[in-house]
Amino acid sequence: MRTLLRVTCQVEASNKAVADGTLAKIMKSTAEKIKPEASYFFASDGCRSAMFIFDLKDPSDIPSIAEPFFMSLNAKVEFSPVMNAEDLQRGLANAGMLK
Repeated sequence: MRTLLRVTCQVEASNKAVADGTLAKIMKSTAEKIKPEASYFFASDGCRSAMFIFDLKDPSDIPSIAEPFFMSLNAKVEFSPVMNAEDLQRGLANAGMLK
């Protein structure tokens, strides 16, 4: 299932992680693991944040994806199912909502 992973890092923990190289390692290992179709890095509410769009093959993968962010960056981690435009069109057609 196409999934949005949103990570918001606590400032003090991520400052330490930037300084010791942990942040870069976690971002790289996450990208290698989930192979995102897109990834973005930005500030949100004054915190380092990242978003990844990827195919979540099995919900049992969630802990192995989330725990490095929780444990090393004291981050908030959110997973949300998402659609692209083609998915939405197909969904609307299947629901009989397209004329």
